[in-house]
Amino acid sequence: MKASMDIKSGDYSARAFRFRAERRGMPLEMVRELTANKETIRGDHDLNPDFLASAPSGASLKPASVLIGVVDRGDFATLLLTQRAAHLSAHANQIAFPGGGVDPGDKTPIDTALREAHEEIGLTPDLVTPLGLLEPYRTRTGFRIFPVLASVDSRLRLKADECEVAEIFEVPLDFLMTPANHQRYSVRFEGKPRHFYAMPYEERYIWGATAGILRIMYERLYAE
Repeated sequence: MKASMDIKSGDYSARAFRFRAERRGMPLEMVRELTANKETIRGDHDLNPDFLASAPSGASLKPASVLIGVVDRGDFATLLLTQRAAHLSAHANQIAFPGGGVDPGDKTPIDTALREAHEEIGLTPDLVTPLGLLEPYRTRTGFRIFPVLASVDSRLRLKADECEVAEIFEVPLDFLMTPANHQRYSVRFEGKPRHFYAMPYEERYIWGATAGILRIMYERLYAE
């Protein structure tokens, strides 16, 4: 790994994010290897090991991809998030990254992330620069999510697909990458405690897989 001294600790600019994503993220060239390997080591089971006993096998997990898009806003970058539409049958109103399931025409998870971001929030691929990957994230509900780290040009003009997205918003990267803001909660689920990360920001409640992926992003890119 290249020395982290090249970027100062506490630098949450888009430039610093690009540096970290390219050097500490998993190389984009690994995408086919990761796709072929159906097992994952990170996911909802990080905090709930018993989930693996009842979860689908690695081979039967449904592939999906999300875009972790960091926007260049000068000294302090922001990260694009959405609030899912209230009428959706699954995860209604929850905070999410732009993304979704793989379509037959998608050659790689990177293609999926770019296509879904374009469809959901109108983000055109020419304004997105993929930089690296995080480990595929396994959800209790049977998805295997490929998080794609990317920088986003500040000239973006977004429009939400009302069928899927209620709102598009940005959260400061420094807030999301500060471990003190990574709260851990527990609720009863099917008679057992379920543990999860949450990152409440203003009136937003970021939790579940979205918060779990952000925690992994912090551990890989920003933890010293």
